[in-house]
Amino acid sequence: MTSPLTVGLLAFPDLTQLDLTGPYEIFARAPGMRAVVVGTRPGLIRSDSGLSLGTDCMLDDAPPLDVLCIPGGIGVNGLLTDDRVLDFVADRGARAAWVTSVCTGALVLGAAGLLRGYRATTHWLSLDLLADLGATPVEARVVRDRNRITGGGVTAGIDFALTLVAELHGREVAERIQLTIEYDPAPPFRSGSPRQAAGPLVAALRTDRARVQDERKRRLREALARRGG
Repeated sequence: MTSPLTVGLLAFPDLTQLDLTGPYEIFARAPGMRAVVVGTRPGLIRSDSGLSLGTDCMLDDAPPLDVLCIPGGIGVNGLLTDDRVLDFVADRGARAAWVTSVCTGALVLGAAGLLRGYRATTHWLSLDLLADLGATPVEARVVRDRNRITGGGVTAGIDFALTLVAELHGREVAERIQLTIEYDPAPPFRSGSPRQAAGPLVAALRTDRARVQDERKRRLREALARRGG
């Protein structure tokens, strides 16, 4: 009997829960796949929206991972200067068959040295930061470059997970999962990307997020200087 593929999804304080739970829902329904939530610390992990998530293991006792998946969120800022987490990501990423991320989780992959020379995407507010990490930024919902698959902001995690399931098990399996969860997006507004949203709305969001982005840039510079990026 073939062993299941193990997908390790990193859970850390102030992550965006849908970055993790969206792909988890897909992988949990895929045949021959086992989703494992790897916590950066013991106990429940509180997301940036207040939802508490349980974990299956910690960094030190995580099983071998066939797929490494890093979600994003405000808490990514803290990870960018956390050598314990970055060392784990670098080590497991070097051994995993697939190295993946959702949203700003791509910055963690980059800070761990796993995106240098690869095409990648992330949330539109942080897309320009990928170049500092040696990646080629691509404005897209999902980007695959060899065994790296990165998803754009938050909801793109569902698209990324379906893409990987189709790669591993075929399109029919992925389509069956998509139909089962009735993933048929029809948003009430055309404001889901900066290409579609009104200019003032985009500008207002940039202003609202300026402090988070400034801290993110500072921590990235520190990570690159310390880890030889």
